[in-house]
Amino acid sequence: MHAVVIRDGRLHWEERDDPVPGDTELLVEVKAAGLNGADLVQRAGHYPAPPGWPTDIPGMEMAGEVVAVGRGVTLFGPGDRVMAVVGGGAQATMAFVDESHALAVPASLPWPEAGGFPEVFSTAYDALFTQAGLASGERVLVSGAAGGVGTAGVQLAAVTGAHVVATVRQPDRRAEVAALGANEVVAPGDEAAHGPYDVVLELVGAPSLTAALPAVATGARLVVIGVGGGSRIDLDLFSLMGKRARIGGSTLRARSRREKANVAAGVARHVLPLLASGRLRVPVCATFPLAEAEAAYARFTEGAKLGKVVLVA
Repeated sequence: MHAVVIRDGRLHWEERDDPVPGDTELLVEVKAAGLNGADLVQRAGHYPAPPGWPTDIPGMEMAGEVVAVGRGVTLFGPGDRVMAVVGGGAQATMAFVDESHALAVPASLPWPEAGGFPEVFSTAYDALFTQAGLASGERVLVSGAAGGVGTAGVQLAAVTGAHVVATVRQPDRRAEVAALGANEVVAPGDEAAHGPYDVVLELVGAPSLTAALPAVATGARLVVIGVGGGSRIDLDLFSLMGKRARIGGSTLRARSRREKANVAAGVARHVLPLLASGRLRVPVCATFPLAEAEAAYARFTEGAKLGKVVLVA
């Protein structure tokens, strides 16, 4: 196979041995692999892959066709279309995944959208519903809503019947986020005037969370997913206590096999039917060949995008 390889902080296109699937794993011919902020952090040397995953091949989500299976696999077979969150190694022509983490790709879903689906929709689903318990009729704030997790979070909250307030920095992206289901789309810094919020999906970090905290409702649940804008804040604990609010954080990559399987099962049950019916979509900002990963990473870094940057075979 060929793979995107991190060496000395740069990306190289190199030949590697094909992975060999374990007893419960699928070997997948990758058709598309979405980029995520964590890939850039890993390239910079600050986010190593969990044990058992390639240490120098980035990529946390992919979609493709199964070409071989381990002897204990029962859910999928060669030729099946699958997509999945993985611990690493997705940005290659071949990758492996545990069958309990794999999702069936709807027949109508193009490969680029499938490659950009697993990480962001799994993250948003887990944060909004498993961590925060979002319910119909509640008010939810999604910060940085034009990014991958943001576009997923807006849509998932909207189809649940929540009132969605989204912050978007670029004015020309706001109408597009509104079209995904946001009831109100505002500039960062204006979120306090549109509360109170029962749930906050925090994708930016310190400045955004600082602005949102005074506007949370009693019993609010805040889940921090991204800290690109900064990771430290001054927190008024009396205010937090008075509101009986909870602040938590969440990542997927380092979770156990069972925990990741539980997330995949929830997405398969509650999210895939909405994707297959067209009620959810995966906005793709740009696609690049796998061999041109440097250009794809550069586009990701530029910002001012709606949705995903995806590498395609």
